[in-house]
Amino acid sequence: MSAAGPAFSLEMTSSSELRVYTTQTCGQCWSLKAWLTREQIAFREIQIEDDPEARRFVREAAGGQMSVPTVILPDGRALIEPTPAQVRAALGA
Repeated sequence: MSAAGPAFSLEMTSSSELRVYTTQTCGQCWSLKAWLTREQIAFREIQIEDDPEARRFVREAAGGQMSVPTVILPDGRALIEPTPAQVRAALGA
């Protein structure tokens, strides 16, 4: 897996919510979700195993890789495999 890369932006993805694309077996995903919950940061989880459109989106956001967690910020920027500190900084928290 790669380190968290630069933020990727898709205008069409802007929404008012933080979205976290995950898989059920991703340890980094579980850790990030636990941190978001502890910090009381609301998010919507999207598991990509059974969602072809979500898998396509993650591949597009991650430059062709199936990298999770992929976090989509409310302003549409994407963070690929971010640490909690990177998510906090991107949210301005």
